[in-house]
Amino acid sequence: MLPSAYFAGLGTGAGLIVAIGAQNAFVLRQGLQRLHVGAVVLVCVLADIALIALGVAGMGLAVKQQPGLLQALRFVGAAFLATYGLLAARRAWRGESGLRPADAAAGGRGRTVLACLGFTLLNPHVYLDTVVLLGSLSTHYDGTGRWSFAAGAGTASLLWFTALGYGARLLLPVFRSPVAWRVFDVLVAALMCGLAILLLRQPMA
Repeated sequence: MLPSAYFAGLGTGAGLIVAIGAQNAFVLRQGLQRLHVGAVVLVCVLADIALIALGVAGMGLAVKQQPGLLQALRFVGAAFLATYGLLAARRAWRGESGLRPADAAAGGRGRTVLACLGFTLLNPHVYLDTVVLLGSLSTHYDGTGRWSFAAGAGTASLLWFTALGYGARLLLPVFRSPVAWRVFDVLVAALMCGLAILLLRQPMA
């Protein structure tokens, strides 16, 4: 393990992942509802680690050479985000509280995991950040240094998603109010639909 490479990966990974995005909003909502938090955190962390490993192993160049794949993901991801955004807007309009027992029955573990995979794998920017960018940056190191960099980036993912998913409960006193949930869902709807529009308007480089 090369400490300098590890901490470089940790800092770079944190800088990329700690940003307002669809995946983070989804993890936060699950954490607030205390629904399948462990499964959601595990899916996010394992997906990130797998993509980072692919990048460090040299798949970044292959992704760059397949613009058609990223373009396809762009449209599928936009449709997915827009759909979730409209659902959030409907919840806000109806004033549905996110802490109702009915929500636990409606959101099974399988559906939750599939939704989490959608937010993770249908976003083409995820591949650019992890496979391409982190993979490219890892080439600054040789041998074990590259994998130390990958380990640092993976650690950042683990720390962030664990803190986001399980730390959300600290906000529960605020979200016991239906008004807070309506505001949250309005923001989520705006975020999801905004990201969908950006994906449609900006071709992937």
